[in-house]
Amino acid sequence: MSCTTNNATPPSPAIAPGIEAIDARRVAEELARWYGPGGADPRLAQVAPGFDAPFFQAGLAGYSDAAMRIVARRHGCPFCVTEALLDRTLLAGGRGFTKADLGELHDNIPGGPEDHPLAGQIMGSHPKEMAAAALKMTEQGRRGDKQYRLLAYKDDPELWAEVVESHLRNPGGEQVTCGDDLLDESIEELADESASLSPAFLDASVPRCLDASFQVIDVNLACPVKKIKNKSRGGHWLTDPAGAIRILEAVREAVPASIPCSVKMRRAFDDTPEMAENFETIFDAAYRMGYCWATVHARTVEQKYIGPSKWTFLRDLVARHPERIVFGSGDVWRVEDIFAMIGYTGVHAVSVARGCIGNPWIFRQARQMLAGQAPTAPTITEQRAALEEHFRLSLAVTRRFRKGEEQTSKMMRKFAIKFAAHHPRGDEVRKRMIEVKRASEWFGVLDEYYDANRASHTVPDLRAD
Repeated sequence: MSCTTNNATPPSPAIAPGIEAIDARRVAEELARWYGPGGADPRLAQVAPGFDAPFFQAGLAGYSDAAMRIVARRHGCPFCVTEALLDRTLLAGGRGFTKADLGELHDNIPGGPEDHPLAGQIMGSHPKEMAAAALKMTEQGRRGDKQYRLLAYKDDPELWAEVVESHLRNPGGEQVTCGDDLLDESIEELADESASLSPAFLDASVPRCLDASFQVIDVNLACPVKKIKNKSRGGHWLTDPAGAIRILEAVREAVPASIPCSVKMRRAFDDTPEMAENFETIFDAAYRMGYCWATVHARTVEQKYIGPSKWTFLRDLVARHPERIVFGSGDVWRVEDIFAMIGYTGVHAVSVARGCIGNPWIFRQARQMLAGQAPTAPTITEQRAALEEHFRLSLAVTRRFRKGEEQTSKMMRKFAIKFAAHHPRGDEVRKRMIEVKRASEWFGVLDEYYDANRASHTVPDLRAD
């Protein structure tokens, strides 16, 4: 179960009584006056250099791979988050175990020098696994997959037995094995390297590289995924504050001090007083242990993505904790919603999620509003450029796989039907995009609908990129 659902509520307003009094354009202009052209609290850039505007692209399951992130950045997005990666997926070096169809590893690694600042989001069920996986993310696997698995499992045979039972697999599908003999031998091999487990050693031995690593590690305590074998993941941790705090502590202790950690939460598991208290307990603990910010989705876990979010909750939370950096999420569909949320709730930045699928221009429009300009809709030429750009970037990821071009063409359909909403003949374009199976068909649709003056239907030589 991924972190999105096909039964999500269509775009609709949040619960925000009095929101009509908020002038989004005036909020944007005031932010620019207070903080300069980018309109961002300077503490954001202190944590993640380059985070210079009060909005960012959320982690979106099945969407926010490196291609989507880079397209967003080229349209003004200052910061991005990967989709949630399962700790066991990371420790296996690939898909992870069979019942957790979360993010593909290759889709969520940093996409080169252009793809930063970037937060790597992680989700899981056990502190040791979360700690080892988070460390692997920050080091980009420099130790080798087996060594990270040893960090997670060498002192916990029961946990390892559970992993084996869950069919942990490497890329290609082969079973990950780590029997007693191999495990004992590996521990002996690592005996002389025990100092490498200390944070001080890590800080000295693993240099930060903006081009190759994550600038922030984000712990997901929000995603409404199902439990696996009655173990909490994502938003289910909001029912178990002690367990959630152990997860947060383990990740913070494992990740080098030079790498900030953040947390994604929902406002509660449900609307009971007990769950509201659980949120406060976890929220307070995260800041006490040094988490840089919390992104709070204003729906409950039980709501999933159905029904309105409560911006009133975000407003009250920020008012109670004015010294803390808090980001807001939920029901941000148009550029005006970004600044309406900031003006209404006081959050320091807004997480743009479903509202930016097929709409990278929302970030450009936000920059325009900060500059005191009216936001402009994308022209047909700009739409084509973004679609071509997204296709090329996606192909760069998939071309190493068999039938990579076909895979990219099919994968891009889910983006294209969202992009089509901006086209004056959107219904026609959407129907045609759904039928696309190869690059020639993809560029044929672009020629037909996005470039009336183009004479030929020649497919560009994508291998040159």
